[in-house]
Amino acid sequence: MSMSSQMTLVYREATARDSEAIAALHADSWRRHYRGSYSDAFLDSDVDADRLAVWTNRLPKTGRPTANRFTVIAESGGDIVGFGHTILNHDQTWGALLDNLHVTHQLKGQGIGTQLMAELARRVLERTPSSGLYLWVLEGNQAAQAFYESRGGKCIESAASEPPGGGRVVALRYVWPDPSSLLTTTNAKGG
Repeated sequence: MSMSSQMTLVYREATARDSEAIAALHADSWRRHYRGSYSDAFLDSDVDADRLAVWTNRLPKTGRPTANRFTVIAESGGDIVGFGHTILNHDQTWGALLDNLHVTHQLKGQGIGTQLMAELARRVLERTPSSGLYLWVLEGNQAAQAFYESRGGKCIESAASEPPGGGRVVALRYVWPDPSSLLTTTNAKGG
């Protein structure tokens, strides 16, 4: 898919019917950006089934949103071109966790990620008005770090963890104590 100046994006909360498309986008993104951080064996064979299992379990099957979590997708022409998943009240200090944010590789740099972050921040503030927002990004994913920093995120700490498929990675915590700052960056380029 190529981005045109006429491309119309629709943002909506995901449902169970979106599981397969979200899982495929998520797996593709991990293959492209987590190589060297996650095991090649996992990325080359198990990532598709792993992400499908996660998204099949994560998205509401009843058609009603889950009270403490939500996934917003960006659609164009019926195709999912990006998504973000947020867990409310995840951390007592930093608030809501932006657990996943991914955009179709061919459309990166077109503003979809920026708009998704604004949509997620808007929903966080509607549901938990005094909440902050934070996320973890892999230390080796410098493009994502630059994206979050350009949207006002501050890196405050690092932590090691075990990724799916084994091994060890270091992730950096980026925070937005006031997510409303993301509502004013919707015209920024990138993402």
